[in-house]
Amino acid sequence: MVHPPAPLLYAERVTVQIVLVHGIRTSATMWRSQLAFLDAHGIPATAVDLPGHGTRMAEDFTLHEALHTIDTAVRTAAEKGPVLLVGHSMGGLLCLAYVGGAQKPPVDALVAASCTALPQGAGLTAYRVIARAVDRLPDRGMWLTKRMLAATIPVETRSDFSAGGYALDTQDAALQALSALDLATAVARIRIPLWFVNGQYDQLRLSENLFRRLAPHAELIVVPRTTHLVTAMRPEVFNAVLRLAIATVDASDDLSVRADAPER
Repeated sequence: MVHPPAPLLYAERVTVQIVLVHGIRTSATMWRSQLAFLDAHGIPATAVDLPGHGTRMAEDFTLHEALHTIDTAVRTAAEKGPVLLVGHSMGGLLCLAYVGGAQKPPVDALVAASCTALPQGAGLTAYRVIARAVDRLPDRGMWLTKRMLAATIPVETRSDFSAGGYALDTQDAALQALSALDLATAVARIRIPLWFVNGQYDQLRLSENLFRRLAPHAELIVVPRTTHLVTAMRPEVFNAVLRLAIATVDASDDLSVRADAPER
């Protein structure tokens, strides 16, 4: 009796692990919509609070501790499977610096949202001047912030940015710290799958073309009718980007498993 050849034995697929890094002033709560989406699809996800933000509001913000926070979350996730790192605004800049650093971290793909601008020079100076002026208002600009959110963010995601509190006392120090990042060098080093996601009217699209030249393999997704807060303005679109990135990591992982499978 002739037996058919035994099938190739592949390792069981490991679920992609998601690490989410918030932007300046807000906290891990800004990812509520994404966390709900990922949970509904059985995708493990961790949203961190950076120093000086959210549950860590009493801490001082430093680049070292911010990058250490990301590294700890990534390495913990990497023990369970391939890692998709996702950052928004300041979080996106930090993730780009982290992934493109001298030490190659265990990150399999990166989604960098609303962060295609170099945090230096006249642009950063102007941003800090405006932020300080708003902070000097009687209510530290909270009335203006609420009005802007009410005008642009759907009611179901509107409270996500404020749920963990606003890191008003941390903002200027964090902006100053970001100027020390060598983003151009870091972005040019990145070789893993990379997506830049910007709102059509995002003020941080200033260096979009530069970032595309630095990382020619990256994909740029511009979401129509959105501003800087693309994750909350069009959560269904941003979640679709996450789904694309997860599928890309899954496909890459599947190919690597097949390549490593023993011949029969």
